Amino acid sequence: MTQAQSAAATLPGRSNQAVLIVYGADRPGIVAAVSTTLAQHGANIVALDQYTDDPDGGQFFQRTVFDLPDLVVASQALEADLSKILGDDLGMTWTLTHRASPKRVIILASKSDHCLLDLLWRHRRGEIPMTVPMVISNHTDMAEDVRSFGIPFFHVPSVAGADKSISENKIIDLIAGNADLVVLARYMQILSEGFLDGVGVPVINIHHSFLPAFIGAGPYKKAKERGVKLIGATAHYVTEELDEGPIIEQDVVRVNHADTASDLQRKGAYVEREVLSRAVLAHCEDRVIRAGRQTIVF
Repeated sequence: MTQAQSAAATLPGRSNQAVLIVYGADRPGIVAAVSTTLAQHGANIVALDQYTDDPDGGQFFQRTVFDLPDLVVASQALEADLSKILGDDLGMTWTLTHRASPKRVIILASKSDHCLLDLLWRHRRGEIPMTVPMVISNHTDMAEDVRSFGIPFFHVPSVAGADKSISENKIIDLIAGNADLVVLARYMQILSEGFLDGVGVPVINIHHSFLPAFIGAGPYKKAKERGVKLIGATAHYVTEELDEGPIIEQDVVRVNHADTASDLQRKGAYVEREVLSRAVLAHCEDRVIRAGRQTIVF
């Protein structure tokens, strides 16, 4: 583990805290069951958020942060009771995550550096509870910048032609067992369904909000020609459907006729950095629940 990774792995005040995510068919008694079970095990609830999309037969979602002394030792008995009460009795899906363990986030990038360097800067400052085991790129342009953060850099060139399996398999081999999340920080390659299956962890992408209106090269030039008044960015989970995955975060900034295409690109890069970092933060804090084609973000 590098010095930068070691610093990010230290999460003070969270050694006895955990996040409980519960979701499934709504019914009376879910909140009471969670609260009672936690209280019986001596846990103190720190934060609780809940949402139902329809109180009459809809879907229920809940995120509970709690503190439990000697969590590592006590969690086995707690999980056994949660499995019986939430799983067997109430038919809910649930996960329990220890907050002291930061997410391992592997970043893929190409030539644009704004999103990548922003994430590495926030990582170094401890703003996002994550470690970065490595950065993988199909270009070498940012190798020295990445290494200056104490992060290993791996160059995996893209393979020309229709068969991307050679480069994708190399990336999968690098990621295997080393990541809880993959982030595409302006990684300018379309990933295959086989890659998504092989990588085995969620993948988050960032793109400008012009899609699908301005597909292809030079979107900001096209936007300037059309006289757009808003530009923005969207961060979403990657699925086999291109740019159709569940949206995590979005934002926009106003522009006007006096802005050049370069101005639009600069402002767009700013929004992309902000949106991607907020999406990664939400995921790393276990505040995102995927619900079909959308997300619940607490």
